[in-house]
Amino acid sequence: MDNLQDYVHWFRNSSPYINAHRGRTFVLLLDGYALQHQNFTNIVNDLALLNSLGVRLVLAFGAQPQIQQRLEQRNIELAFFGPRPAISSDAMEIIKDAAGSACLELQSRLSSGLPNSPMHGASIRVTSGNMITARPLGIINGQDFGHAGIVRSVDCVSINRQLNDGAIVLLPPIGFSPTGEVFSLTVQEVATRAAIELKADKLIVFSEQKGLLDDEGEVIRDMAPKQAGQLLDLLSEEHRLYPALQAAWQASRFGVGRAHLISYQQDGALLEELFTRNGGGTMITQELYEQVRDASIDDVGGILELIQPLEEQGVLVRRSRERLETEIDQFTVVELDGMIVACAALYPYMDEQDGRIGELACVAVDPQFRGGDRGGLILQHIEKRSRRLGLKALFVLTTHTAHWFQERGFEPAGVDALPQSRQQLYNWQRNSKVFVKAL
Repeated sequence: MDNLQDYVHWFRNSSPYINAHRGRTFVLLLDGYALQHQNFTNIVNDLALLNSLGVRLVLAFGAQPQIQQRLEQRNIELAFFGPRPAISSDAMEIIKDAAGSACLELQSRLSSGLPNSPMHGASIRVTSGNMITARPLGIINGQDFGHAGIVRSVDCVSINRQLNDGAIVLLPPIGFSPTGEVFSLTVQEVATRAAIELKADKLIVFSEQKGLLDDEGEVIRDMAPKQAGQLLDLLSEEHRLYPALQAAWQASRFGVGRAHLISYQQDGALLEELFTRNGGGTMITQELYEQVRDASIDDVGGILELIQPLEEQGVLVRRSRERLETEIDQFTVVELDGMIVACAALYPYMDEQDGRIGELACVAVDPQFRGGDRGGLILQHIEKRSRRLGLKALFVLTTHTAHWFQERGFEPAGVDALPQSRQQLYNWQRNSKVFVKAL
């Protein structure tokens, strides 16, 4: 029963994302290692689910290990000059064979629909073709790179026509020139250029690792493109995450709203990233994914949902909806992807004999989102607001979180430190401790 309730809870909470993702264009990057991993079957099932939910999917795929295996069988070794190899005519034939086989394998996987399987009844249309125009990388420092190429343009009209018909579009790591030549491309460039030119809503990059990790080994949930660029500068081009991070960073710099880094080894990583608030990997975005702002009347419901559990525990004083609607201008909130995850209120006392002072009240952070110092962020916002109002100090009454306030510069004080009008309302039965911070 607990598992059933967890499923029902998750499914209900995913409904805003189902509505938000419907009709959106997602470009996914899967390298050759992802295609041969044992979890790839689960990824295909998840792609089928997204397609059934109306998500427009473009899948750029690589074939590096498959190509390498064929080269070794033919005793052909590529000569690298920097990060890219020179591609001979013989090597190009092998690349076409590997990429073509990978494309057929993808179409086969996406076409299966056996009973008692997640793909049953999916009826997915899959299409591919000469949708990437390429040109030769050319001669660099005297070295002719042969059939190694770079993307010249993406046929967005053809891709959008297929997406509008409900098909999944496959983009191999191969491009064609107007003169009929064939060039080897990197899957990272194909995915990035496709996402940028299609004005995709997301670029989702599958890599070996579960996103980017901090110094403690924890996943970094989100970062700005500037931070991603700084991290790229610290990595060598041979680092296993470099190509994936570079693709996500490049896309985010040129108009793609959100780029995601997730693991192809983790079952359900795609669904977790798209249908839960915290996700499972790293998101690179220029959008205000999380913002601290003044509250509005539309936030009343979200604030009530946040503070009611704390009121029931006796941590916060109860507030009715009517009172909250009246006092909403006093509140500051932290909004995370449309959800109120933290709040606080500021009540200024402007005409007191003791000087201009404000009360910090109703400080609450959703238990799921404690750990990102959102309480600290909202306190900074309240302090800035207080200074704009000309307040000289803040005071807070608390029964449970004295240490938290002391760690942020609040000093213990007596009830007599409160403004006279607030002293008259002091609840001696709650016996709240008083703390004051000079601004």
